[in-house]
Amino acid sequence: MNQNQFEHAYRKQWDEFRQLLEILEKKEREAGKPEVPLSVFPQRYRQVCNHYGLAQARHYSPALVDMLHGLVLRGHRQLYREKTGLLWKLVHFLVVGFPRTVRQHGCAFWLAFLLFYGPAVAIGTATYFDSVLIYSMMGENEVTSMETMYNPNSDKVGRSLKRSSETNFSMFGYYILNNISIGFRTFAGGIVLGAGAVFLLLFNGLMIGGVAGHLSHAPYSLTFWQFVLGHGAFELTAIVISGAAGLVIGYSILRPGPYLRLDSLRLKAPAALRLVMGAALMLVCAAFVEAFWSPAVLPPSIKFSVAGVNWTLVALYLLLMGRKSRNSNEP
Repeated sequence: MNQNQFEHAYRKQWDEFRQLLEILEKKEREAGKPEVPLSVFPQRYRQVCNHYGLAQARHYSPALVDMLHGLVLRGHRQLYREKTGLLWKLVHFLVVGFPRTVRQHGCAFWLAFLLFYGPAVAIGTATYFDSVLIYSMMGENEVTSMETMYNPNSDKVGRSLKRSSETNFSMFGYYILNNISIGFRTFAGGIVLGAGAVFLLLFNGLMIGGVAGHLSHAPYSLTFWQFVLGHGAFELTAIVISGAAGLVIGYSILRPGPYLRLDSLRLKAPAALRLVMGAALMLVCAAFVEAFWSPAVLPPSIKFSVAGVNWTLVALYLLLMGRKSRNSNEP
């Protein structure tokens, strides 16, 4: 097929596709022009892409190739724009925006990590070797409640007595409210020059570490670690990221640089908000795992294997997702 035959065969399709592009670009139908249903756009776009490839391969005139190339570029822009609804924005945020923002604020993340896990490991080790130390952190009734929750003979592991009758779905809602409230309080604490975020990271680290150290003794240890490790990958990492968001806010106020403090806060607020919203989604994921997977009665090897996979996936997600090409400066 020579160029004249090619143009004669497909000129009508190109004109209709051009008209469809004008409808999409202007968001209105122009009077006097034939209407083309928007549902056929992806099919027409693929046809034009195929025609563009054929024109290049057959070495048709540069004018024809350029014209088809222009239609392909305009079609690509419209196809991308039509997919920028709420769902696609959410997907892009999860795949690119959130993990990239965490890496861009690596200093805040690792500082929050140390503020949380440093006290947790220290007090956890201390309470493990000193069985009465936990009572200086919690009341006797609270300690007893924790021991009851993770007693291997308990019918509802991980639940207090007053919540033992609730369904997994009810607990899912409870965990969402509880987890997200912790995350947002940690983030909001950053407005007090970061002091609130620092305090809540230290406090949560001490409390979680203390409980973990105390319950690492028999008969609670196996039940406790089987329950918490699976969802801990999401929950604890999200708490650290919420703390990092609070530190970003606090630092923007404490060290505004050449800006007024309010202007510095405005500049850093979008990134901090991305961090805390991503952390909130991780906390919802943690609540789901905690409600439906963590209480499941399964062999310890399976529970610990899944927990290991969860921790590995979270680490790889934050380290690798959303990276640009090798030639990019993105970390």
